[in-house]
Amino acid sequence: METQDLLKKVRKIEIKSRGLSNNIFAGQYHSAFKGRGMAFSEVRSYQYGDDVRDIDWNVTARMNHPYVKVFEEERELTVMLLVDVSGSLDFGTRTETKRSVVTEIAATLAFSAIQNNDKIGVVLFSDKIEKYIPPKKGRKHILYIIHELLDFHPQSRRTDISCVLEFLVGAMKRRCTAFLISDFYSRKDFDKEMVICSKKHDMVALQVYDPFAKSLPDVGLVKVCDLETGHEMYIDTSDKKLRRAHADYWSSRQNTLDVLFKKTNVDNVSIATNEDYVSSLLSLFKMRA
Repeated sequence: METQDLLKKVRKIEIKSRGLSNNIFAGQYHSAFKGRGMAFSEVRSYQYGDDVRDIDWNVTARMNHPYVKVFEEERELTVMLLVDVSGSLDFGTRTETKRSVVTEIAATLAFSAIQNNDKIGVVLFSDKIEKYIPPKKGRKHILYIIHELLDFHPQSRRTDISCVLEFLVGAMKRRCTAFLISDFYSRKDFDKEMVICSKKHDMVALQVYDPFAKSLPDVGLVKVCDLETGHEMYIDTSDKKLRRAHADYWSSRQNTLDVLFKKTNVDNVSIATNEDYVSSLLSLFKMRA
């Protein structure tokens, strides 16, 4: 992509995403994603009425006088965007590809996070970790993230969600809120990794899909290509059995994901590329508030 065209796209996405986060998501995001609760602040001498459960026994033993731990509410969040950059995201049968919708959603969440004074970080993944952008604040940081989302070229075109979940557990020592944004065409199961990750972090799954993945139209003989493997073949979409099998595969796959998300208490939403992702995100936020 030419530098001038890229800058125009970055600016366009910034204006749209910033407007959404300022005017629509501000209050909803703050309510839906709260701080980590009470965080340790300091120790001080024990005073009459203090809860004995707050006594710091190590300091008490050293000072030969009772000391208690003081806690304060910790409002600041660390938000991580786990963004699928595999080949299947390049697919699109309408005006938008899955990748362009994923980019807008990620940018909107990023602007909502910094407006709430949260740090925002990004992991771009395929079947391996393609790029890690550590959490930071500020508009310059957000624009860098949008730039990478628009112009990043992954080394691999395949998908393995388990690898990004394993990475998050190892990279983030403290609890964070993580948005996993993908079409969820993972070559490997990731149930075990999701169980572990969801216990340590607040996980949210955002599935972006093309409407043709759900329902195959009757348009006769068409050439299809697996964007992750490059395999090409012809299929006859006028075949009712084929269209039914396609729909059954989608339903089975969605059911498997739903069972996993319920088991791990992961809030989730599915967003089609021809749908308004704003209303879907708002519904998700309200559900969490």
